[in-house]
Amino acid sequence: MKGKKFIRNLLIILAGLVAVGIYYYVTIPAINIHSIGTWEVILVLVLVLALLSAAKQFRKIRRTSVEGADVFRFSLKECSPGVKIFGGLLIVLCLILAVGALLSSPFFNAAKYQKLLAIEEREFTDDIKEVDYKTIPLLDKDSAALLGNRKMGSMVDMVSQFEVSGDYAQINYQGKPVRVTPLTYASPIKWLTNQSRGIPAYILIDMTTQNTECVKLEKGIRYSKGEYFNRNIYRHLRFHYPTYIFDDQLFFEIDEEGTPYWVCPVKKFNIGLFGGQTVGRVVLCNAQTGECVDYDVKDVPSWIDKVYSAELLIDLYDYSGLLKHGYWNSVLGQKDCLQSTNGYNYIALEDDVWVYTGITSVSGDQSNVGFVLMNQRTMETRSYKVEGAIEDSAMSSAEGQVQNLGYRATFPLLLNIADEPTYFMALKDGAGLVKKYAMVNVQKYQWVAIGDTVQECEKNYTELLNTNGIVSSSPEVGKSVTGKIESISPVVLEGNTHYYICLENKPDIYDIDMSDESLIQIVRYQPGDSITLEYLEGYGIHEVRKLK
Repeated sequence: MKGKKFIRNLLIILAGLVAVGIYYYVTIPAINIHSIGTWEVILVLVLVLALLSAAKQFRKIRRTSVEGADVFRFSLKECSPGVKIFGGLLIVLCLILAVGALLSSPFFNAAKYQKLLAIEEREFTDDIKEVDYKTIPLLDKDSAALLGNRKMGSMVDMVSQFEVSGDYAQINYQGKPVRVTPLTYASPIKWLTNQSRGIPAYILIDMTTQNTECVKLEKGIRYSKGEYFNRNIYRHLRFHYPTYIFDDQLFFEIDEEGTPYWVCPVKKFNIGLFGGQTVGRVVLCNAQTGECVDYDVKDVPSWIDKVYSAELLIDLYDYSGLLKHGYWNSVLGQKDCLQSTNGYNYIALEDDVWVYTGITSVSGDQSNVGFVLMNQRTMETRSYKVEGAIEDSAMSSAEGQVQNLGYRATFPLLLNIADEPTYFMALKDGAGLVKKYAMVNVQKYQWVAIGDTVQECEKNYTELLNTNGIVSSSPEVGKSVTGKIESISPVVLEGNTHYYICLENKPDIYDIDMSDESLIQIVRYQPGDSITLEYLEGYGIHEVRKLK
């Protein structure tokens, strides 16, 4: 009997270990006291052991009859030692979780939360230079997704097996803002038939020209979110770094040579067991080979753009703005309390990607007291005091100009035009296609300019500023170019004749407005002639001011 009992107990233990192993493989929690997943595994294990002990005692509980119904008479004194021990452990573990969460909260640590983010006050015109349209992303994520899906539909050799992932991370690539996202398997069956070769390509979208490219790889992406079993990127990371608590958001990026990587931030908890989350380390995983490199967050390579998610940075700013005078002030008096507005966008600045969001009071008014830029690689945060309308008001103002068309505005970017803080946004139709562009003055949001192109929108906005006595501080003539004329074509715009000139080995177009008498001599030039043009830089098409 003793031998059978030993074998039965051994089988129970083995079954429990197998169950825990399967649970770990499926949920892949970090083995770390700061991980909720670790505590969940311990709770499940203790609960299973408690139930097994209770089941063993179950047969010994006496039955009595009360009013014809069977009930169990049960008292704490009749519990076996095993039930008492495991039951007590469950209570202790629940208390640890509850107390740990409470002591990690802003309620007890308002000052620590408020200091998680260091904020530097800066001047708007010092940091945000006059607009360069080659660095302005004209598309939001939804528009990029439309272009990506359209491009995928044209790839007849892959469209039946793969679909586009929804990542669309915005990064700086070779000096341009782009969005990049991998393909993923269209279904588990498609994974089964293609996983040996991996995912063959990723989508690259230029956010300034809207050019969409499906970049095919010689060696497929073998580690991704769409993989199963050990090649799933989360499971791959867990088995390499069992104690690291990875952020739920892993960022798909490419280096300057186009090699795909996963940028995997590792959470750092600065306050108690579960509070004050920032990023302590970053694991860079080659998406093709699975090779991992572990960096301290301060040593991350400069080509990486996304370490801190936009949501995390905004949460950190809100802690800083709301908890200036303690927790109770943030709930009751709310003196000097500031918070981010209900949206954000990205700005390419100093070869990094910065999160932009407005700052407003908690009173719910329709004005901003300023805005912040937060670096997604370094967490550097800059604050600018620029009073004006919140983004929602500017969006409504722009939509009001085209209300007969029913266009909807995207969340705006913040630009510097003639040293005026200016909201720039796209206007999209019901199908999500960009139809027009709008510029709205931040401080006087009734100043709105609309254009079918970015160049036309800027021209209309500049004229609007001039009408209201604001003149650009930039010089009349910005840049100069010399070359041989490749083509020269007359076009009529709004009743005026323009000449569009292309120079050899130059990708841009130079616009000469014939209503300017100083430029009329262009009619003497022909393809092959050398010419020097002084122009104001625009988006793809530059406005010529002088001929030489």
